[in-house]
Amino acid sequence: MTMTSEDLDRREKTLVALIREAGALAQRAFAIEGGFEMKGPQDFLTVTDAAVETLVRERLKRLFPEDGFLGEESGGTPGEAVWVVDPIDGTANFARRIPHYCVSIAFVGGNEMLLGAIYDPVHDELYFARAGRGAFRNGMEIRVAPTAAAGSACVELGWSTRISNGVYLDVLSKILGTGANVRRAATGALGLAYVADGRSDAYAELHMHPWDCLAGLLLVREAGGVVCDFLGRDGLESGGAVLAAAPGVADLMIAASGIERA
Repeated sequence: MTMTSEDLDRREKTLVALIREAGALAQRAFAIEGGFEMKGPQDFLTVTDAAVETLVRERLKRLFPEDGFLGEESGGTPGEAVWVVDPIDGTANFARRIPHYCVSIAFVGGNEMLLGAIYDPVHDELYFARAGRGAFRNGMEIRVAPTAAAGSACVELGWSTRISNGVYLDVLSKILGTGANVRRAATGALGLAYVADGRSDAYAELHMHPWDCLAGLLLVREAGGVVCDFLGRDGLESGGAVLAAAPGVADLMIAASGIERA
């Protein structure tokens, strides 16, 4: 399908309103919900994940029936134009009553990241980017950090059960060896948003699903950062390694992780 500027305008308007509505639903549940199930080792599932994804999926289906949908909980099939949705990124935090989670939604057309939004309802922070138009938090333009020295860099390294602990620890050791500080806050989407916002200098993870990272990668790219070519390496179908960094620390992260820039 051909995506015009007017088509994207409609989707942008819908996305901004819908992700706030989805975040409000999640936050109401966060205040009262207890308990969770496990989909696998360290893979948490709450009732709210399904409720938020259903809200987003059904609304998009009604407004844009021609678009595809790919969600963490209900799946889907990537197409020429597809919404990619993580109803709650940071579910382990959410389930354990830690107020650090978000809703992440991206729109991909022609294998290009076109729209991306990440909403943190706890702090009412909405990150948004549209290809070629910059990155914003609550309407204010954001840029990646100017950090250039490893000794002052603070980066985040995500962990995945799909990668062996040995490989993860090797990358961690290499980053620490440069003098950079490493942290992990258990929500990759917000980790990427924080790189775009200059709050963190880089984010890397050796394997991520598309719903975890596409919105964040667009944000970082539009905020002037260095990112990997996730979609060009079949990331929409299979997931893959993710790198996003301020330009001054990009080479450090590439050398430590082995993840190439776009």
